[in-house]
Amino acid sequence: MRIDVLTIFPDWFQGPLTTSLLGKAHAAGTLDLRVHDLRSFTTDRHRTVDDAPYGGGAGMVMRPDVWVNAAESVWNDLPPEATAGGTDAPAGATHVAGGARPRTLLLTPRGRPLTQAYARDLAGEPRLVLCCGRYEGIDERVHDLVATDEVSIGDYVLFGGEVAAAVVIEAVTRLVPGVMGNAASPEDESFSSGLLEYPHYTRPPVLRGHGVPPVLTSGDHGAVERWRHEQALALTRERRPDLLEDGRAEPAGDPGGRPPAG
Repeated sequence: MRIDVLTIFPDWFQGPLTTSLLGKAHAAGTLDLRVHDLRSFTTDRHRTVDDAPYGGGAGMVMRPDVWVNAAESVWNDLPPEATAGGTDAPAGATHVAGGARPRTLLLTPRGRPLTQAYARDLAGEPRLVLCCGRYEGIDERVHDLVATDEVSIGDYVLFGGEVAAAVVIEAVTRLVPGVMGNAASPEDESFSSGLLEYPHYTRPPVLRGHGVPPVLTSGDHGAVERWRHEQALALTRERRPDLLEDGRAEPAGDPGGRPPAG
């Protein structure tokens, strides 16, 4: 999978995209992660990416021409000057403008909430482009001319889209085959089945009077699976009953279809 990020703070991504599993996947070629400086696609000597809003109001608005220049350059793998500076595209280049664009995500509070199901859908794409806004907002024409998706990571407002883009990258890429060491790991975690994840335990067997549930050391794998499902269901009922009410969670019983042990 290839992921391109458009931002005015490209250095922000040096840590998140070069460490842990993401860094390993990038080094191995499983993921192709590229970060682009939005200011490289401006046309003035001040590298201006924002301007005062029409109609007045507080704050500055990001310019649509800069975003269109950047998106078309990245979509077509062209150097910044090929769109921002008006030079001709390389011979044989296929120009994408508007319609046949790769999946391009604009991070915005008004977007579709990011869920595990949405992340899985995005993980099936060969390529994603993530657009990180700043300031008061982005000119509405960017929503129309650049974005194929508008994505929100929650009902709150951040300084900009970089943190949200990093969340999307982690949620999506961990579902890409070859990124995680254990292929079963993404399937066993919260929201994959519609339930919160069951509790985990490891050594030591007792810590300050708190022990490990005996079922986990019983050697009975069927009993362990039933216990884990019961715990996941109980946690979901207690902390996220909305997941059960809207039908996203699977019905009571273990993954094999047996009812919980009574």
